[in-house]
Amino acid sequence: MIDESKNKSTIVLGVDPGLSMTGWGVIIRGTNDRLVLKNYGCIKTKPSSPLIERLKNIYFTLNKVIEEYSPEVMAIEELFFSKEARTIASVGQARGAILITAGLKNLPVYEYNPRHVKMALTGYGSADKKQIQQMVKIILAMKEIPQPDDAADALALAICHINTSNFKLKANI
Repeated sequence: MIDESKNKSTIVLGVDPGLSMTGWGVIIRGTNDRLVLKNYGCIKTKPSSPLIERLKNIYFTLNKVIEEYSPEVMAIEELFFSKEARTIASVGQARGAILITAGLKNLPVYEYNPRHVKMALTGYGSADKKQIQQMVKIILAMKEIPQPDDAADALALAICHINTSNFKLKANI
């Protein structure tokens, strides 16, 4: 029996939401499940800018990324509540801009909590940031750890999605 999933490529956009910096990364699951890095970066907004301008910047920049790379899905970090209330609110606002961007592009969104991402990349749910960054570098055959951290986190989310969806395909879930 031929496994068709090995012959189909998938373009995944990973997004690490933040109001000051939103990381993004695009990877392709190519033939035989090989992961190929397309590009990554950060959407930076100025804290001195009005909130609406910062959210518009996230929306318009992410929209350009989606138009340029035509991802089939978006993987985004779930909002988690271990941070302080002000941080949660700003991340929530950035997530709103990100989710509406995906929604207007009819881009399916998959959410992953940080522990799930750590498990998918290292097999250890309490892995530290450096371990995750090192695995991103290794998995994507990069010469250096991607910078800034938000971009590395976005790539980790994209890898997590591919690893999770590959598992579901192979397990026929």
